[in-house]
Order: sequence, then C-alpha cells, then structure tokens
Amino acid sequence: MNCGCFGASTQRQKRGVDLVHQDTRDTGGCSTTKTKKFSYSELRKATNNFHQRNKIGRGGFGTVYKGTLKSGIEVAVKTLSAESSQGLREFLTEIETISDVTHPNLVELIGYCLEGNNRILVYEYLENRSLDQALFGSSTRNVKLEWDTRATICLGTATGLAYLHEELVPHIVHRDIKASNILLDKDYKPKIGDFGLAKLFPDNITHITTQIKGTTGYLAPEYVLGRQLTSKADVYSFGVLILETVSGRSSGSGTWQGQKLLLESAWQLYEEEKLLELVDPELGDFPEKEVLKYIKVALFCTQENANRRPMISQVLDMLTKNIKLNEKELTPPGFFQDSGSLSSTQSKLKSSESSTSHQMSSVPLTITQVTPR
Repeated sequence: MNCGCFGASTQRQKRGVDLVHQDTRDTGGCSTTKTKKFSYSELRKATNNFHQRNKIGRGGFGTVYKGTLKSGIEVAVKTLSAESSQGLREFLTEIETISDVTHPNLVELIGYCLEGNNRILVYEYLENRSLDQALFGSSTRNVKLEWDTRATICLGTATGLAYLHEELVPHIVHRDIKASNILLDKDYKPKIGDFGLAKLFPDNITHITTQIKGTTGYLAPEYVLGRQLTSKADVYSFGVLILETVSGRSSGSGTWQGQKLLLESAWQLYEEEKLLELVDPELGDFPEKEVLKYIKVALFCTQENANRRPMISQVLDMLTKNIKLNEKELTPPGFFQDSGSLSSTQSKLKSSESSTSHQMSSVPLTITQVTPR
C-alpha cells in the first residue's frame, strides 16, 4: 500500500501545475516548495466568481466549488469556513505535510490560497463527486451501484485509512469518515477527502459540525462522551459507512424502520437473523454470503468498547481473506440518539466497559496508540 511512485511533484507536473517556492518574507520564514500557491483572483476566475452554479458540496470545513484553471485542468476549490487555531507558519507547515501524503485512495491536494482572511485549498476534481450523492442524492435514480462497485468502494476506503493509520508517519486520525467525504472518480473508485483538515482546526470543529449536519450516527461513543480520540473512532465510522453502502440508507436519519438509527436497526436484524433485510432493494443480484460478511464486519467495527474493534488493516483482512469471524465475541454497538445519550440497548454493556475484553479469535486484541493533537 506504500505508493511512493505517486510522488507529489511528479503527479502535479503531469497535471501541468507548476510548482512554486513560497516567498519566505510573508510566511515567517516558512516555505512550501511542493505546493502551488494560487492567487485569490485566479481561483475566483476559475470558479466564475464562486458562482452558485459551480457549488458541488458543503461540509463542516467549508464550501466546495468546481473550477477550471487557466491550463484547462478541472479542480475542486474548498473555501474554508472555520478559523484555524494555528498561526500562519503552522498553517503552511500543515499544508506542506498534507501535500506530501499521496495514495491512490486519498484525494490529492494541488495547492492553496492564503490572502487576507481567505484560506482556500485546491484539490483534484473527481467526476462522480461523493458517495453520499451516489447513494442518497436526488440523482440516485441515474446511478446504479452494483455490488462489485460497492465492495470496491468499501475496500478502497479501508485501504486509504490503513495508510493514514498505520503506514504514514506521523499517523493521521481522520475524525470525520462519512459518505460525503468519500469521493468517487470516473470509475467509481474511492478517495478519502478532508483527511488532513482535522489537523488544521480546533478539536471541537468536526464534532460540532457533524452534529449540526445530523450525522451523529458516525460518531464513536468514546469520542462523543470522553473526547478519547484514537484510530478506533475512524474504524467505528467506517463500520457505519459499510452499513450505509450495503443498505443505501443514511446513518444520520432516524426515519428508517420507524425511528431507529441505521446501526440500531442493523443490530436488531442481526439478533433476529434477518440481516439480508438490510440490503438495498435497488441492489439487484448480489452474493449473499459476501454481503453478510460485510455487514457482520461492520458490526465488529462498531462495538461500543473501542478495545474490541479491530484495527483497519485487520478489517481489510477480514473482508478480503477467508477468515472465520468468531461471532460469539461480538458485542452490541454503541450509538447515540439526538439527545446525546447512549441508547437503551447499551445498558447491557455497563459491566463490560470496565472489564478486559477479548477480540475475535481471528484478530488479536490491540489498542491503537494514536493520540489526539
């Protein structure tokens, strides 16, 4: 999974984007030698003055516009809406770090703009936008995601996360894995977006905007209640993402099967041995055994006790190898209602939270050592 052959400078030169050396006089001595610095006027022209017609997305960190550079290259221009808690030097250092992170399943940062109060990031443009638009958007009727495509999306996302969590040094915890942050290229292969933004903003930004946007279904219990951030929080979110991809339903909505959240419904169907009822009716033919495995792996990822969840590399093994899951060790998920409290299902787990837990027999127990910024 180490993709050193996709070096940042080579990639951008192929795209026709000239690499520039940042003038150290206005950056406190900090230079960004591998990242293109755009002027605000360049990006304004590229997006037709940030016209509403070019708006392609909006998230907790800002609004995204489609743009076309003077060279003809299409880009995604993200205007950041939150104030960074870092100074100018630190901001540019983080951009330099992010620009060096290259992987086939991570969205590439092409450049940035820093003029006055404007802080803008310029990414590669992906034709099929985001997974949430493919699964839940108004144009869903025109998008037919067969099982092979959905499985590829899950595996590609897990591969990108494994690179961030376990191969990259220092490790990065994404903190906001959700369908709108999984972007799709022309072949519907996934790339994780916003993987470096959590490093640029205050700790509360992702948590606050995620709740405002109604996607509390993605948030791991220990992160919401105790602010304990490890890569296991990303694993939890990825488990929810698998359920969304399989079911075609959003985790943030409590309107599916009465007022149950998607994860709550999935666990209930698991207990009733009716998991196939979770599958998207629009899916058509699918390999039942494989789909059932994906759902069960998602449940292992979303267990309330973070210590019980596998590492993302172990998740990849579970999905791609002939590994028998020890379901006797599977415990109920942790999830939250809008009130911010644990659901009644989790009252059964009070004693297990303080006790030593055992992982599934095929995956050894590990506690991730990644800590918050």
